[in-house]
Amino acid sequence: MSFTGILSIALGAILVENFILVQFLGICPFMGVSKKMDTALGMGIAVIFVMALASVFCYLVNLILVPLHLEFLQTLAFVLIIASLVQFVEMFLQKAIPSLYEALGIYLPLITTNCAVLGVVLLNVQKNYSFIESVVYGITGGIGFLVAIVLFASVRERLEFAEYPKAFEGFPIALVSAGLIALAFMGFSGLRVW
Repeated sequence: MSFTGILSIALGAILVENFILVQFLGICPFMGVSKKMDTALGMGIAVIFVMALASVFCYLVNLILVPLHLEFLQTLAFVLIIASLVQFVEMFLQKAIPSLYEALGIYLPLITTNCAVLGVVLLNVQKNYSFIESVVYGITGGIGFLVAIVLFASVRERLEFAEYPKAFEGFPIALVSAGLIALAFMGFSGLRVW
């Protein structure tokens, strides 16, 4: 495992294979929590934390499941681990930052069913990453989620003052904006680390 390999995984997770804008995983919290910059930032940080810890714990659980030939239980085990981590994050935010807890509302427990979080641990297994590579992929996948949601929140905040046809008011203009940002991220598809 070289520095170049780790850098390649990191840039891939943040830009080239961004979970939201390229792989279209985690769209529900992306669209729901991105109306204000502060809630988008809070959700992004929570997702980074959950993805990083999920990568660690799921890697360790996978070390137990594979020798016992119980690979068919991976998804179930991973979902249970992610649900436990989200409960921990939810309790922490409720005690430490109640305003963010209230602002995130229903979208905080939805991190449990966020397919980006489950996707990162399943891709760690599929790509046969080592422990360090799994953790790097989890953290940088979360950073990619944070970059996408904060970028989109800044665009949505500016859209409040923009003029566009009445038919695009509300959710349609958000979808068009998300599509344009995703199109811009496709420009990173040829990026390679040598």
